[in-house]
Amino acid sequence: MTTSAFALLGQPAAWSEPTKPFKILDNIYYVGTKGLAAYLIVSDGKAILLDGTLAENVGPIENNIRALGFKLEDVKIILNSHAHFDHAAGIAGLKRDTGAQVMAMEQDRSALEHGRQEGDTNYGGARFPAVKVDRSLRDGDVVTLGDVKMTALLTPGHTKGCTTWTTTATNNGMARRVVFPCSITVAGNILVGNKGYPGLVEDFRKSFDRLGAMEADVVLPAHPEFGDVFERKERRDAGDKEAFVDTALLSRMVEQAKASFEKELKKARK
Repeated sequence: MTTSAFALLGQPAAWSEPTKPFKILDNIYYVGTKGLAAYLIVSDGKAILLDGTLAENVGPIENNIRALGFKLEDVKIILNSHAHFDHAAGIAGLKRDTGAQVMAMEQDRSALEHGRQEGDTNYGGARFPAVKVDRSLRDGDVVTLGDVKMTALLTPGHTKGCTTWTTTATNNGMARRVVFPCSITVAGNILVGNKGYPGLVEDFRKSFDRLGAMEADVVLPAHPEFGDVFERKERRDAGDKEAFVDTALLSRMVEQAKASFEKELKKARK
């Protein structure tokens, strides 16, 4: 299935709706669209971009980067949360325009370099522009740019190489533990008899356990609505300086996703 075909089946309009960029923490900015997150993590005028969203969003993301006062060539590294078209399709264009190195988990490398999702889904998968991965990552690897350190944690299930990224950033003079959790929704994955990803169920459960044991002050997901990113921005703009800080958010997200997963698995096994 192509991206355009997927759109005909009801791709949310917000996924490609441009929105103005904004600061979240002292060196972390939102540069994605209304419905798909892309985050810019800055160190001394240089930047890491996390996720490329849709291919048609390359222009809006680049406009947002420029609107923050950066040049495209200031983006030195592009990271990916997972190899699904709604988070990875724009990476090829962004790599071309910025000259950045693309880094991603080894288990998702094949999907990124072949431009197609791996594993069986109820919608047939989706293709997207292929992109060469310049550095393959393993669980626990650290990506460094200046004084920024991004740690890659393997939390598979949603995809084979689904990657949760962690870092530390300051907010109002305080250091905050920041987690960019990989998606943990079923999202059309075939749970029983998945020939393309036979270990999917076991991986999901391991990832629920791992994410559930993590501690985070600020949670920034690939789909902004899962973390109320825009609502928190409104609260922050209204005067709540700690609107993005919520130490219970990650555990709530995991519990909700786990309950939904078990419900869908039970249904699939009938």
